[in-house]
Amino acid sequence: MLDKINNVVSNLSKIAVEKQISEKELDIIIENLKIDLLESEIPFNLVEKISENIKKHMIDRKFSRSDEFKEIIKNEFTKSIVEIFDKVEDVDLINLIKTNKDNPFKILIVGINGSGKTTTVAKIGYLLKENNISSVIVAGDTFRSGAIEQIKEHADRLNLKLISQEYGSDPAAVARDGVEYSKTHNIDAVIIDTSGRVQTNNNLMQEVLKINNVINPDFTIFIGDSLAGNDLVSQAQEFFKFTKFNGSILTKVDADVKGGAILSILSESSKPIIYIGTGQEYKDLEKFNEERFLSGLFQ
Repeated sequence: MLDKINNVVSNLSKIAVEKQISEKELDIIIENLKIDLLESEIPFNLVEKISENIKKHMIDRKFSRSDEFKEIIKNEFTKSIVEIFDKVEDVDLINLIKTNKDNPFKILIVGINGSGKTTTVAKIGYLLKENNISSVIVAGDTFRSGAIEQIKEHADRLNLKLISQEYGSDPAAVARDGVEYSKTHNIDAVIIDTSGRVQTNNNLMQEVLKINNVINPDFTIFIGDSLAGNDLVSQAQEFFKFTKFNGSILTKVDADVKGGAILSILSESSKPIIYIGTGQEYKDLEKFNEERFLSGLFQ
């Protein structure tokens, strides 16, 4: 997963074997290590922590085998990442909905255009259906041309009720309609899509804040494109400021993900990644597995 880091580890281990490295040499090595880690989209605070810990192990020390040195770096990575995981609450969305006593369970979906947000809304609908949870989808994106037709196509395929109004309608009012319909029809959950907004567009961010205040969601999910790199960090920070989202779903994880995106979202929000998108089919939504992530870091 972190190919660039694998190369860094190999190069560092060659330097460290059978040679005691001076502090000056070590500073240069560590600085290059930091650059490579940042290019792998590892969060800055994690880069600093890992680099300092590796430096402590290397200074005034000589290693007899390159494997010995590799293990130190891998252990430092793993230990630092486990600390991030330990700070994040474990969330089971299905269980939350099934144990909810005040229907409907309100799920608010936020994220920017191009992140796979609307498709993920449909995947959530499919997931709930597979778990015998009834749901309604709300077309809260009344801004983007074609957005209502797009989500209607998904709802029709899944045989799910869609609540929508005309383009230009107040998204908060549409969301409220969805909640009221779900109450009167005893629906378990309502999934509210919103306009894909650039995190720097204050008007659109205020719009999602209004929806949040009107419906008071039980669970807000940030949808992030795992290929967005460092942009994902700023997106997560801004959306969290406005919505205090409860968890994330990262899309396009089946593509060439460097791994740093996952660490970034966890580190910056301290909120769990509840699912990852691994393909284009409705079924391609998997629970994020920490152990699998850790085991795949250096493969």
